[in-house]
Amino acid sequence: MNEAEGKSARLRRHLLSLLRDKLAPHDRLPTERSLAEEFSASRLTVRLVLDQLELEGRVYRVQGSGTFASEPRIAKSVELTSFSEDMRARGLRPGSLAVTEERIPAGAEVGYALGISPAAEVLHVRRVRTADGEPICLEHSYLPSALVPGELGEALRGSLYEELAGHGLAPRRAEQTIRATVLDPADARELRVPAFSPAFLVQRTAYDARGRAVERALSLYRADRYSYELTIYRDCPSYRD
Repeated sequence: MNEAEGKSARLRRHLLSLLRDKLAPHDRLPTERSLAEEFSASRLTVRLVLDQLELEGRVYRVQGSGTFASEPRIAKSVELTSFSEDMRARGLRPGSLAVTEERIPAGAEVGYALGISPAAEVLHVRRVRTADGEPICLEHSYLPSALVPGELGEALRGSLYEELAGHGLAPRRAEQTIRATVLDPADARELRVPAFSPAFLVQRTAYDARGRAVERALSLYRADRYSYELTIYRDCPSYRD
């Protein structure tokens, strides 16, 4: 490791320690100039370290004001869990705002996902999901009316999957896609972020132990507060000369 790389590594360790132990979210980091002087490093070295921390979502910059500590992201491992289970596992209090439910025709996309006629009735549940009172996700769930004939009411303030389990419809597996998108102005207002902020669109079809499709869900997650973690494996091929 050359001298520049050593300074860069020491600066990174120092900033990570500040972010972990001393700085609260939205606190300002030391200036590039002060960091360069403290570590006898060039401004370019400091800027590159801050660029990497910004890319990792640990800090954000405001032009003319400086660099600030980011809100911690809520990491989601790839397993079939409900939003409430995700949040509790991370020591956060799950909740729901703007809860509505209505009976509507499934339509082509939802009907196809649930394996029912587009004209068949579904229960549409719409919720803004929160963690410690802060909006994180805008969630639309569609449940076959034939499987959930009654209204769910106050149960929707909590975990939908726990409520489904009470009806003998506990999800056991799911097919899910995740893609990047941006929030339109109306959705951004509900999630309390600027219009066209980045987001994850998660589309999921969940099945119970009997293989019945019990939920089609479309969820918009704030990308500044939510991320996905994957552990992936590779079978080692047999190489031959």
